Amino acid sequence: MAVVSWKEILLLTGLVVGCYWNSVSCGFAFDDVSAILDNKDLRPSTPLRNLFLNDFWGTPMAEERSHKSYRPLTVLTFRLNYLFSELNAASYHLLNVVLHAVVCVLFLRVCRLFLDRTSGLVAALLFAVHPIHTEAVTGVVGRAELLSSIFLLAAFLAYTKSTGADHSIVWTPIALTVVLVAAATLCKEQGITVVGICCVHEVFVAQGFTLPLLLDTLRHVLQGKDGFPYAVLQTLLKLIVLVISTLLLVIIRVQVIQSQLPVFTRFDNPAAVSPTPARQLTFNFLLPVNAWLLLNPSELCCDWTMGTIPLVESLLDLRNLATLMFYAFIGLLAYHSLRYRHSSAKTVIMALSLIVLPFIPASNLFFPVGFVVAERVLYVPSMGFCVLVAHGFKIVSQKGHLKKISWLIIGVLLTTHTVKTFNRNWDWESEYTLFTSALKVNKNNAKLWNNVGHALENQNNYARALRYFLQATRVQPDDIGAHMNVGRTYKNLNKSKEAEEAYLVAKSLMPQVIPGKKYATRVAPNHLNVYINLANLIRANESRLEEADQLYRQAISMRPDFKQAYISRGELLLKMNKLSDARDAYLRALELDLTNADLWYNLAIVNIEMKDPSEALKNFNHALELNPRHKLALFNSALLMQESGEPKFWPEANRRFLLYVEEEPQDANGYFNLGMLAMDANENAAAERWMRKAIGLQAGFRSALFNLALLYSQSKREIDALPVLDELLRHHPEHIKGLILKGDILMNHKKDTHGAKECFERILRMDPTNVQGKHNLCVVYFEERDLPRAERCLEETLALAPNEEYVRRHLSIVRGKMAAMSAAGHPLTATEGAAVLAEEEKERSVKEEAEEGVVKGGEEGQGADDVGKGVGDEKNARKSSAESLEGVGVDQSESLEGSQPDKRTKGKSTNEIKDIEEKRAAALKRLEEIERILSGD
Repeated sequence: MAVVSWKEILLLTGLVVGCYWNSVSCGFAFDDVSAILDNKDLRPSTPLRNLFLNDFWGTPMAEERSHKSYRPLTVLTFRLNYLFSELNAASYHLLNVVLHAVVCVLFLRVCRLFLDRTSGLVAALLFAVHPIHTEAVTGVVGRAELLSSIFLLAAFLAYTKSTGADHSIVWTPIALTVVLVAAATLCKEQGITVVGICCVHEVFVAQGFTLPLLLDTLRHVLQGKDGFPYAVLQTLLKLIVLVISTLLLVIIRVQVIQSQLPVFTRFDNPAAVSPTPARQLTFNFLLPVNAWLLLNPSELCCDWTMGTIPLVESLLDLRNLATLMFYAFIGLLAYHSLRYRHSSAKTVIMALSLIVLPFIPASNLFFPVGFVVAERVLYVPSMGFCVLVAHGFKIVSQKGHLKKISWLIIGVLLTTHTVKTFNRNWDWESEYTLFTSALKVNKNNAKLWNNVGHALENQNNYARALRYFLQATRVQPDDIGAHMNVGRTYKNLNKSKEAEEAYLVAKSLMPQVIPGKKYATRVAPNHLNVYINLANLIRANESRLEEADQLYRQAISMRPDFKQAYISRGELLLKMNKLSDARDAYLRALELDLTNADLWYNLAIVNIEMKDPSEALKNFNHALELNPRHKLALFNSALLMQESGEPKFWPEANRRFLLYVEEEPQDANGYFNLGMLAMDANENAAAERWMRKAIGLQAGFRSALFNLALLYSQSKREIDALPVLDELLRHHPEHIKGLILKGDILMNHKKDTHGAKECFERILRMDPTNVQGKHNLCVVYFEERDLPRAERCLEETLALAPNEEYVRRHLSIVRGKMAAMSAAGHPLTATEGAAVLAEEEKERSVKEEAEEGVVKGGEEGQGADDVGKGVGDEKNARKSSAESLEGVGVDQSESLEGSQPDKRTKGKSTNEIKDIEEKRAAALKRLEEIERILSGD
């Protein structure tokens, strides 16, 4: 056996790179979205064992909605890609190109077993550039074919070494073959078919049997004329080992899928649910269709389901001639290869085994699959096709007058295939380019119209998307999914009436419940989302909440394991304030999926509404154990810890807010809450930095601006607070506490009674009953020595708040001062007035709850109403108490010194003033502590 030279390896690798380098610039398209973007098994936070419990798409194998495609080794390579580059599509495509190059080299090594050096290289070159492979190489999910093919070819090469030089059995290669077969099967199911290829090679190539000779030997043995020859016994022993190993793999595979085939609908594979003879005629016609794609890959399509290939419903259908011609051609090749022992016959029989055996699982002949035609499943069968073409080239080129023509034909074929492959890669650049290219080939597939609509919908181009969805309903009027898409798009266009009508049409197409028959066997699980989407639409109307609940319950009755129905119903029950029922709905959903972090998060939200913060925190922690980067759980659990008032929780709350801002660096609320935690911990520099960051991200952030001003005020930087308050009041002129704080600073630190007066008057124009603003205006009048007006003002304030003792006391002081002035016969000077005000000044602390908390809901950016197109669910909302205001010095309790008519006020000594200031600071600290305790309760 000739080995593969480095020059040949470089030639094949260079050709593969030349054909597929542009695929690296493609994104994730079609099935890549489900297998990569939506598959949680790729995330490092998901336990590795889940890869062996879930299907290729991340759905638990035990669930009925599972596709039952068990390919854990392929998913493991996706996970490695995610580990190195997360969701950078380029790395996924690059690895696929590398794997295709490896397959080409291994295939060349296999070709050397049956072909000479030149024709073997021709076969490998044709395989490297064949356009039918673009779906397997450029589509990321095609990696299952690539990996399975590597192990399949490696297993076959290992088996060819199982016979020693003395014709004895070498068991090490056989054991290696069994291991490699298992690995190929764990990459994709068709990998197990290599056992059949090994059997064919053993019997017809290694042992040199022809079919007549094999039948003759068996007849002699059965008649007792001869015993089994030793060589035959050895062959039987090897084949028995292979067959037993295969049966064990099949048994394990059946156990993994729990003896259940996946549920497919007539939209996925119309022939599978058609009556006899349409089912058999159509499935047999698909064989020449696939053969034609190998011969003439000029019109390739990413999706051949639904109405792409009309059913063959009659024996008189002319397409049956193509089926007969295909079987006749294969039959002639098989007859030739099985009847003779020369090398050409061996080459043909091995080529046929590579074509036929790996294609059997996807042929629909023995069990239905979820597609009509899929180009990627032709990846291995195309190896046999390339061997046949190269073998034909070898025969023709040996005829002297045809040698140049044969080389010219091969050259043209390789060139055209290379160009076609390169151009086909661009179709996979995005979902929009992929599906629009498919529509050029086939306009009778409603799924393609739907998918172009989805691509436009993802670009928020709802008007154009609607046109494609409506066309899908015209192409396939009974397509439930198309009507659901129309309804969702109308909803996005704020046309609720039209949306409801479309959902009702989809609902009317659903099969009716038949007692004793499982509903799931007659409908795709995602079609049940029509009930969810319709309920989500009508529950926006408060008068139709019960109707929406009825729809959720109807979906649950049809499918008791319908997790999304429990989730959506829980949201509705929470909205209806049926908290216990909402909790029960989420607990039922958790019974179906304990590993769903979003469910634990939603349950925590219900706990908060039920005033059970400790249980809420436990459930938030459950969510974070499953997904340490769950953004909503990080934010709201940290917020819950912050609101608890327990300093022991603050370090962990700080850590979670830091993780949150790593995930959402543009969300100002994360930085704001970090600032609030820093304020609680008296870390003023950090608090200022976080508040500034929040304001920089969200101009006019009300809570951050006010608390930053408050921070400056508490830090004796009142002058720095003024521009911050000006910005706050420019964005929010009605902010009363901001006006109070600004008035306080202007009056006590800038001595600007006029500016302070304007602040307090603005408050009273907005709220004439505001006691704090009214009282502070009275203090301004006193500062202006307008005692009669101050008296009237305090009288009005007392009428508004008759139980406020400080207002009554201040009114008494003003009246006493007026009496003293009258008795003394001269006015009170401004200096004396200021001294009086300073004598008994107290601070009143205010605390403002967050007016700009963030509504945190939804499964990380996706709404429940999008269920129909395979996106996430809507979650309950929680408003964060984002604005926690500490001890604003607002002169509500101006202490005015009373005096006897015959006495003058006296200035305070320096020590007395210092003593008053120390008492004032101590009182402020006590008020702040009390305020924190109250807010914690």
